[in-house]
Amino acid sequence: MTSSPLPLAKVTVELPDWPVVDRWRRHVDAARSASGYVATAAGFLAAAAGLFTPLFAGVALGATAVLTFLGLLTLRFWRPEGHQRATATVLYLAPGVGLAVLLIVEQLVPGPHWVEALLLMVWTTVVPFLRPARTARLMMCPPPPPPPAPKPAPSAEVACDHPAARWWAANVAVDSGAGPGTLLENIEQIGEASIRATIRSAAAGQPVPDISIRRLSALMDVPEELIGIGPVPGRGAGVRCLTIGTAAAAAADPATVWAQRIAPAAMPGTVLTGVRTGRLGVPGGEGGA
Repeated sequence: MTSSPLPLAKVTVELPDWPVVDRWRRHVDAARSASGYVATAAGFLAAAAGLFTPLFAGVALGATAVLTFLGLLTLRFWRPEGHQRATATVLYLAPGVGLAVLLIVEQLVPGPHWVEALLLMVWTTVVPFLRPARTARLMMCPPPPPPPAPKPAPSAEVACDHPAARWWAANVAVDSGAGPGTLLENIEQIGEASIRATIRSAAAGQPVPDISIRRLSALMDVPEELIGIGPVPGRGAGVRCLTIGTAAAAAADPATVWAQRIAPAAMPGTVLTGVRTGRLGVPGGEGGA
């Protein structure tokens, strides 16, 4: 007594995405769709000419038969069996057979006749809008996936809804800006023409990068001496204090002025460690640094 073989387990295999193949499938599908419209237009012109002259009937019938046969041959390369295949075959044959019947009727009925015109109108209305041949091909071969939607460009983060914060995010915090990866927050007006704000690094635990006051001055069209960037008392390097206006010029200490305006141009790498003030000729009053 022979035992029946065990049923095979169902295996599901996910095919990887091939963007190049999908792109070519979309190109082929678009070309096939366009060729269908061209063939429909040519069939309409041939049938319309057949209402008045039989000169093009033979050529039109031959072209219709050849194109329909070749299209059906490529359609049946795909192998779904049963009702789906039979339905797709009937749908694909419908436009060509309908056009052939119309051309034959035009040859049997002498002269233009309203029945021929009615059949031509029905064929011209049904085929381009319902597109039975394309429906049949989609039944046998699924359409290619749509092209992937473009990813939106990442926008700069805004710390608050203040107009200055939005301007900072759009002009300064961008990759090519004066302070990439920074945020402007805690914006407050400290005088008639002065504001103070906090510059914060967008990445937690990272210091605020060196921000060029010259670039900020050019962006805002504000004199350099009215812009100051310094440490925030009691805070680390992840935040910096930005002052713009007369308060920046008044509050700038000599070490900050030296580091931001003098050292980069005149003495790179130097640091002002102390300042002594006095008058020449007075003991202990010579200025020094």
